[in-house]
Amino acid sequence: MTQRMQLDGRTALITGAGSGIGRAVAVSLARRGCNLALADVNEAGMAQTAEEIGSAVRITRHRLDVSDPGAISEAPARVLADHPGVDVLVNNAGVALGGGFEQVAAADFEWLFSINFWGVVRMTRAFLPILRRSPDARLVNLSSIFGIIAPPGQTAYVASKFAVRGFSESLRHELKDSPVGVTVVHPGGVATSIARNARLPPGASAADMERRLKFAESKLTLSPTVAGETIVRAAERRRPRVIVGLDAKIAVAAEHFAPVSYWKLLGQRMSA
Repeated sequence: MTQRMQLDGRTALITGAGSGIGRAVAVSLARRGCNLALADVNEAGMAQTAEEIGSAVRITRHRLDVSDPGAISEAPARVLADHPGVDVLVNNAGVALGGGFEQVAAADFEWLFSINFWGVVRMTRAFLPILRRSPDARLVNLSSIFGIIAPPGQTAYVASKFAVRGFSESLRHELKDSPVGVTVVHPGGVATSIARNARLPPGASAADMERRLKFAESKLTLSPTVAGETIVRAAERRRPRVIVGLDAKIAVAAEHFAPVSYWKLLGQRMSA
């Protein structure tokens, strides 16, 4: 059996730490004695995360927009000014975008990619040299169940999450002889605010978008606390991939057995 990663006294950097899965991951890491560098554009949310955790571990807060390459390039120095190193990087920050491909403006498609994919790539590039200094480090990248299945009406989000999955899997192979392991995470419907905060396509009917929003939120049922603990446990156990939630596991099984026609099995259940 592979020895578990020891998190007590280590340092983790978490993007999107001001709410949802990011906050839950921070709480689970702190419970194991892991010091935290919280990163988010939401400073009030980071303060709430820090308050929830308390003073049991060292916590620093860093305002960071992962769509800003300049801010990312400055982040390592800022984090290392407060911590001796980084042993775990959790690339969690992400956004959503409503509407079919022909409805979504090119600028909005690129905006989503700048956060969901390029944010992951740039954070990894910035912090990988620091992770390599650790004798035992972990890179945890948040994809989605939509990095395994591809429902209609989600082209931008799906493309970004498939990209995160491919990037993470290839990088894992490249790092196999290094002290840095890679875990890619595929959550299903977690009860966060991502659907309510999604950008909507121009000209979208308010009534139609509200109907779709309510339907989407009805599918976001898994507690972030459960999701966060599942993710941290997987990283601790050095799992290369973790599927979070029963709905995600069902979708993975459908895609495995019907890789082309799985949407015939899942579409009625998952579509508005």
